[in-house]
Amino acid sequence: MMIPLALFSGAVFLFFMPFYSWGKSSDLMNLSLKIHEIEVVAEFPHDPDAFTQGLLYAGNDTLFESTGLNAKSSVRKVALRTGKVEVIQQMDDSYFGEGLTLLGERLFQVAWLTNTGFTYDLHNLTKVKPFKHYMKDGWGLATDGKVLFGSDGTSTLYRMDPQTMKVTDKHTVRYNGREVRYLNELEYINKEVWANVWQSDCIARISPKDGSLLGWILLPKLRQGLLKSGHMGIDVLNGIAWDSEKQRLFVTGKLWPKLYQIKLKPASEKSQKRIERQCVV
Repeated sequence: MMIPLALFSGAVFLFFMPFYSWGKSSDLMNLSLKIHEIEVVAEFPHDPDAFTQGLLYAGNDTLFESTGLNAKSSVRKVALRTGKVEVIQQMDDSYFGEGLTLLGERLFQVAWLTNTGFTYDLHNLTKVKPFKHYMKDGWGLATDGKVLFGSDGTSTLYRMDPQTMKVTDKHTVRYNGREVRYLNELEYINKEVWANVWQSDCIARISPKDGSLLGWILLPKLRQGLLKSGHMGIDVLNGIAWDSEKQRLFVTGKLWPKLYQIKLKPASEKSQKRIERQCVV
């Protein structure tokens, strides 16, 4: 979700993870549910004024990012290593930028509190045309290269036709019988949809086939570390990007001054016991 949390501060976060194969189950109590924490491998600079709403990796150490806040929203091309904004397209002041994904040569972006979205040319970020979508709101976007997946801040994961933007399927995501609300920024990774859960330090791993929950990634140490180092203006974790070629995963937060490359590790028993309190908000 893109509303400012305490008028959302945020920043970007980036992390690496080796490829894992996970079993999925429609039974949310199943012991095969995979729970992981993270380990930081490297840090990179990021624009501390970027209210990150969407993030994707496009090859050649290049990221595309959607930022929010009225009169400050944009779509931008960013150099991974330096954090430098190489190209930027400002949105009209009335729009609050949200999720972003890349399909073919077009970037798709949705906006908060409206059923309107926009497509942009990948090479120069010129706006191609607006579109209408049929989710209740526009929060997150992702793609498997054929269809679009979307979130609207509820527990619903949508599947959409990229030609018409009409909803072709949707599923409610649950954990231990409770709806996982506030599904936010999305990324398609190894036949799963990964979703930030707004107002939490958690990423939910979801089956795009039936909406079943496959696992959790717990990242509270990233935000806590920034706060301890004096970055008091940051907001929530938000934004996931995947480098399928090198198997790298990037995560972002709103108004964060750093990007983190990380890898996954099994969560401690203590952390696993806190999932319901930390992730199901």
